[in-house]
Amino acid sequence: MSPLDRKLLRDLWRIKGQAIAIGAVIGVGVLMLVMMTGLVTSLDETRRAYYERYRLADIFAPVTRAPDRLIADLAAIPGVSAAEGRVTGSALIDLPGVDLPLRAQAVSLPDFGEPRLNDVYLSAGRRLDSDRSDEILLLEGFAKAHGLQPGDALSATMNGARRTFRIVGLAQSPEFLYTTAPGELAPDDSRFGVIWMSRTALAAAYDMEGAFNQALLSVGRGDERAAVLDAVDRILDPHGGLGAYGLENHESNRFVSEEISGLRAMSSGVPPIFLGVAAFLLYIVVSRMVQAEREQIGLMKAFGYTNVEVGAHYFKLILAIAAGGALAGCLAGIAAGRALIGVYLEYFKFPFLVFQLDPQAFVIGFGVSVLAASAGGLVVLRGVFALTPATAMRPPAPPDYSRAGRIGRSLNRLLDQPSRMVLRRLTRQPGRMAGAVIGIAAGMALSVGMISILSGFDRTLALTFSVIDRSDVTVTFTEALSENAILELQRMPGVIEVEPVRIVPAVLRNGLKTYRGVINGLVTEPRLNRAVDQDVATIPMRQEGVILATALADILDIAPGETLTVEVREGRQPVLDIPVIGIAETLLGSPAYMELGALNRALREPNRVSGAYLRVDGAQRESVYRQLKDMPTVAGVSLKADARDAFQKLMDTGAGAMRYIMAAIAAIITFGIVYNAARIAYAERARDLASLRVIGFTKGEVAFVLLGELAAVTLVALPVGALLGYYLSFGIAAGFSSDLYQIPAVFTPESYGAAALAVIAAAVASGWLVKRDIDRADLIAALKTRE
Repeated sequence: MSPLDRKLLRDLWRIKGQAIAIGAVIGVGVLMLVMMTGLVTSLDETRRAYYERYRLADIFAPVTRAPDRLIADLAAIPGVSAAEGRVTGSALIDLPGVDLPLRAQAVSLPDFGEPRLNDVYLSAGRRLDSDRSDEILLLEGFAKAHGLQPGDALSATMNGARRTFRIVGLAQSPEFLYTTAPGELAPDDSRFGVIWMSRTALAAAYDMEGAFNQALLSVGRGDERAAVLDAVDRILDPHGGLGAYGLENHESNRFVSEEISGLRAMSSGVPPIFLGVAAFLLYIVVSRMVQAEREQIGLMKAFGYTNVEVGAHYFKLILAIAAGGALAGCLAGIAAGRALIGVYLEYFKFPFLVFQLDPQAFVIGFGVSVLAASAGGLVVLRGVFALTPATAMRPPAPPDYSRAGRIGRSLNRLLDQPSRMVLRRLTRQPGRMAGAVIGIAAGMALSVGMISILSGFDRTLALTFSVIDRSDVTVTFTEALSENAILELQRMPGVIEVEPVRIVPAVLRNGLKTYRGVINGLVTEPRLNRAVDQDVATIPMRQEGVILATALADILDIAPGETLTVEVREGRQPVLDIPVIGIAETLLGSPAYMELGALNRALREPNRVSGAYLRVDGAQRESVYRQLKDMPTVAGVSLKADARDAFQKLMDTGAGAMRYIMAAIAAIITFGIVYNAARIAYAERARDLASLRVIGFTKGEVAFVLLGELAAVTLVALPVGALLGYYLSFGIAAGFSSDLYQIPAVFTPESYGAAALAVIAAAVASGWLVKRDIDRADLIAALKTRE
């Protein structure tokens, strides 16, 4: 081993505390990169394999009723490789001991053989026997939520008739990775299920013998999807086609894609922040080490070492810290990814999900870590190359502090000697102090950003389920009914208030921008479910046009005063041009609102409602639920409390759970930054502090000289970090938001206070660790430095 390599090992041991702290900062950046890219790769590859293995359709085409002979016409469309018709319908499941009717979707399977498209994965039991019309397969998640097994009986109401079935198997399907009841956004296994039946049995239940109400198509990869969709609509329109749509607009796939996109955005946006902070810290550590070792650099050059050899020595120090942190980050990222993969397996109903490492993540992690560290180190090494042996072995010229000294001269009479030392240090080296302030402010900004996001998730829940939705129960009818249905609900004992609603599926279009959603028809002055503005005031429903949620307006790139094209996907399916008259502050989903009467007039269906919001007496809830369960016109009942719990679970898993991981990492980063600032200051002043001890200063006074500087720098960094955190929060909030929910950046005194306390706690802990080293310092060794 060469002498320089032995010196390298000694230097690493001497600054082991700082090296570990900087390596930890690099490590968490690489951890996030490896973990997130691994999760993205795992989800993306598993989804692709699952879709291909079970032949998920590329195009879905709902229709009112179409004869089976049209399947041949659909299969003949250029670009279509396979076409199949099936029967689907809504159902209500009746379970003993459950007051509420549970919603389900019934789906047909071919009487013989496997389906050409949208096959199912059988996780328990056996497949259907076509000779037995009472056999069903049940969605595994729903079955587990209610303790159902193959062999159990199940009662369900289909098309107004109650039937009893026998469960013969539990199944999963790529079509139902993300399962939600119609009209809801958060999945809940206990409140929504899927039933698979033989084609003959389900067609008989829904009067679909010889017909289908949904076509599935598979298309080649290179074919024009838009042309196929137009051809499908032309064939099915005479039979009540409701508008074909591609897999990208399928609800389950869309939410899975949103999750993957969110992880991909975070994997590319978050790690660079941590690696940038690490590069800054390395620059400070190495630059100050070079300044402290001027004499050693001069001696090495005097003994014949070239600039390249001396520079390589310090560059190896940088690489050792960066590579060590990157390696630790890779290993920790693998462990974290494997731990989170179980969460996603539960979150999305994959039958299999294995954490797959992305080799590029290792290369990028190591490469970016080394480059980020080298960027700061190379600036320092320029100074090493510039030093000649004669210059390096002389002490540096003393700086001129005459001007800086005037700043604190007026305070000298008010301060004791240690305090004056702290003040002189701060005023005479403003550049170094500014670097320390920026470093600690970066940690403060990370804490502010993550705490504001935690508050943003809470605000989304509170605004949605306490301010916007003030109902207790949402009732959905089997079809659009007359307003007499509302009178029937109002007469129920225990119902305090009823508010009608009309929900119409539609494709919203502004030029080339489209969104497949619904129009919510509300009463003029809604009370139980409202649209609100930025001040959380109710927006009255006006008859002139439509009001869009902020997220929907952004998706469609439309503003008030412009005209929105609405392609209705029910009934006569009119195409309407409606002006946009307002923007609503809605954080859940991307709804559009119209006045109920105006919506019905536009559809030429007066006095129609498709559901209602109810406020019920808590003492009579069970009675109300039982009455709703017995109403043949009710397609579903959902409780706001259950929806809130489901959405809370949604936010605490998947990408939402990342906020806790990132908050913990922000705390680690903050401590690493503050600790490094303290260690660097101590390394620079070790001899000065030892000298103070020799001339009679106590341990406490010596510690005050150093820690007073740290305290002053920390206090100055707090407002700077708060300002940086304010702007950083908007970027993090945008990364967490999706079509499903929008997370605002919420700024409260509590969030700033909590972030400040985190920084102060890190400063106190770092100060304690440094003071311990001061108390243990070897005064003789510290004073063995030539001036």
